[in-house]
Amino acid sequence: MIGYNCKYTPVEILACFDDYRLINNEAEHFDYSSQAMHSNVCSHIKAICEEIHRGDYDKLVFMNCCDSTRRLFDVAESKIKYKTILDLPIDNGACAVKRLKNDLLFLIKDLEAQTGKAFDAKEFLHNFSDKPIAFPNSKFILVLGANANGSLMNVIREAFQIPVINMTCSNNRCVSNENMSENDSLDELMEKYARALMAQTPCMRMSDTTSRKQLLNNENLAGIVYHTIKFCDYYCFEYTKLADSKTPILKIETDYTAQQLGQLSTRLEAFCETLNTENNAKIKMNKNGKYYAGIDSGSTSTELVIFDENKNIVKAVMVRTGANAQAGAQKALDEAQIGLDEIKTITATGYGRKNIDFANDDVTEITCHARGARFLYPEARYIIDIGGQDSKFITLDENGNVASFVMNDKCAAGTGRFLENMAKALEISMEQMANDGLKYSEDISISNMCTVFAESEVISLISENKKIADIIHGLNKSVAIKTKALASKALGADGVMMTGGVANNKGVVTELEKQLNTKIFISDKPEFCGAIGAGLFAVDSDR
Repeated sequence: MIGYNCKYTPVEILACFDDYRLINNEAEHFDYSSQAMHSNVCSHIKAICEEIHRGDYDKLVFMNCCDSTRRLFDVAESKIKYKTILDLPIDNGACAVKRLKNDLLFLIKDLEAQTGKAFDAKEFLHNFSDKPIAFPNSKFILVLGANANGSLMNVIREAFQIPVINMTCSNNRCVSNENMSENDSLDELMEKYARALMAQTPCMRMSDTTSRKQLLNNENLAGIVYHTIKFCDYYCFEYTKLADSKTPILKIETDYTAQQLGQLSTRLEAFCETLNTENNAKIKMNKNGKYYAGIDSGSTSTELVIFDENKNIVKAVMVRTGANAQAGAQKALDEAQIGLDEIKTITATGYGRKNIDFANDDVTEITCHARGARFLYPEARYIIDIGGQDSKFITLDENGNVASFVMNDKCAAGTGRFLENMAKALEISMEQMANDGLKYSEDISISNMCTVFAESEVISLISENKKIADIIHGLNKSVAIKTKALASKALGADGVMMTGGVANNKGVVTELEKQLNTKIFISDKPEFCGAIGAGLFAVDSDR
């Protein structure tokens, strides 16, 4: 089996000598590649390294797309019987085509020597099977950027109810054998082939990428999901340009492991909700019910808000989520002393929204926080939500709809969980944590935002006899500085609102107001904002 890495790889030649396959699976871990390569090498390259290490390939044909690819080629296992790397030109000029042609001729001779098979021009021409990607005549989502494999595309497609077209890196390969003939000399055939390879939609490595703009010139394009890979810079440049276009765009970053795919669902579904591409399937309801419920199932707590038909809040309950979202939601209902038979419809939100069986519908926390914020504070234009395990910054349009959002969901630093861990290290309650930071006398700075290292720093400060209030102030300031980076659009702006349990921490709010140079609105119960939004969607679903 021949493994290859790039859409410019001459797979039609490879097929004349052996079976071939694009190396493009996510990795379960990076145990081997972490030893063989630098830790900051592109995650995609490390995933390829892991797949090669498993022993699925005995031959490798690579295009030298980048420095990381060249490093991978250098460390490829000794058990590989044959490996070669072809120089990839950066344009399709005459000199570049000639150079690639010569490399193709060399590859043919090399594979003939390795396999004992002779190159057959007729078989070669028969191996062309690429067809131009057909764009639908209805609204669709375009996936651009770095290579997106099948697992990632499945996650993306599950989030949308409209067609999703994969035009990332190696997935938009289209090479034609037009004007080629088995009567051509080998030199002529390879020159035409080299020209066809370089005529493809250019990747971001090419010197001239202007023709990529044609991908956006489709009236049915509803939005773009832009994929980047950790430690890969090429596609970050294109994203910066596309972000200024009128087409709605969502940037996602992966590290090419299976474990991180689940984290993307909230971002993708929220983006789908902003595009209004959802289907309008009728929600099943309990016709005998008289209330409407919104449940926000978070990582730390579960909030339940009960509405009547006039959108008056009847009850609001918060409980610890525990290890099971369904059990946490049921516990909230039990505490509210309202049975399922009394509720007409339930809308769930939060990380556990998909795991509450008795919910009639689910909406992402991005959309629900926007709806709840507008209900509590009609002037809201910017929402800062700091929850138990993530933080979000949501921008609303003049109608209160989500215009854009950014999330920090890969690290607990700067979230409620971070503050809880610091409170444990200081051996104080969360209530004391929320208030005592305002009583500081020394302006201490905490340099580490990582929960593990920050705890070590806090212990060091305790050993130096620093006052608890001063340490809390330092922690509050570090959370505010990290949040400022997420919420830079709110600098000096009006209509800023903060939601989530951390909004009850007066020290964090005070420091964040200093960092953003603006007044932040806090409702009476900021942790209920998501559940309120979900409850309002439940009421509206009956109209």
